[in-house]
Amino acid sequence: MPSETAPTTIAATAKAAAGPPAGADGNSPGAGGKRTEARVRAARNRALLVHTSRVLLLIGLLGLWEWLARTAVVDPFNFSMPSKIWDQMSQWALHGTPQGSLWEQIWYTLYEALVGWIIGVLCGVVLGIALGRIRFLADVLGPYVKVLNALPRIVLAPIFLIWFGLGPASKIASAVVLVFFPVFFNAFQGAREVNRDLVANARILGASNRQVTLQVVIPSATSWIFTSLHVSFGFALIGAIVGEYIGATKGIGLLVSASQGTFNAAGVYAAMVVLAVVALFAEGILSFLEKKLFRWRPVEAGDNR
Repeated sequence: MPSETAPTTIAATAKAAAGPPAGADGNSPGAGGKRTEARVRAARNRALLVHTSRVLLLIGLLGLWEWLARTAVVDPFNFSMPSKIWDQMSQWALHGTPQGSLWEQIWYTLYEALVGWIIGVLCGVVLGIALGRIRFLADVLGPYVKVLNALPRIVLAPIFLIWFGLGPASKIASAVVLVFFPVFFNAFQGAREVNRDLVANARILGASNRQVTLQVVIPSATSWIFTSLHVSFGFALIGAIVGEYIGATKGIGLLVSASQGTFNAAGVYAAMVVLAVVALFAEGILSFLEKKLFRWRPVEAGDNR
């Protein structure tokens, strides 16, 4: 006579194989959505905490500086104070500088840095990819590149001033030599680090050297190149500022030099603040473009902070 418990046993076995009820172990779609929402909320709270801490730190440092200067713990003539720096920036913005309007000085420096940056990036990328792809060219030009890179490039600014005069050309040249080398070395390394399997597969499919370079090497080296762009634009600004500081008719560097010549510490700091704002603005644009261009790149675990 068949056992009456057989159906029960079979049902129990099937139930055990099917696993716990939905939501019992937290793996149901609803639980997954709650975990995702919790992670998003935690990331939002952390970002808010980070930004709040940054603002509070800045306020604390500026407040401490103001207090030390007003109580004469530090010499307010040499170190100035945040309130005077703000007054100087407001005066420049509303009434202009001795060299013209503040916006004209910003645009003059930004123009020199931007043109120098573009030229330096183009030269660095082209030469870096070329030397990375052509070993003979790298063997011939490598020692010269190393020697030029070892030179203190800032000291070339007076030479460019003699060659090109007080106009923007000398500042653009200073920006170019500062931008070129970091971009070149990153492009060179990116071309050397291309996955050899990708190159071999392209060869098998009949790709020429030109096609391999344009369709495999350059896209693979783009991440390396973009890494250098963030740093190199700051170098372009430094090149333009140093050139203007040595000799110019307009620009933020000239504001620094003129303020120093009149012992106006607030003017020196105000010009530095303006330069920092310009640099942060440019960095934000580069970061935005990088995110747009590299949307295809998978997010690494360490990036979800």
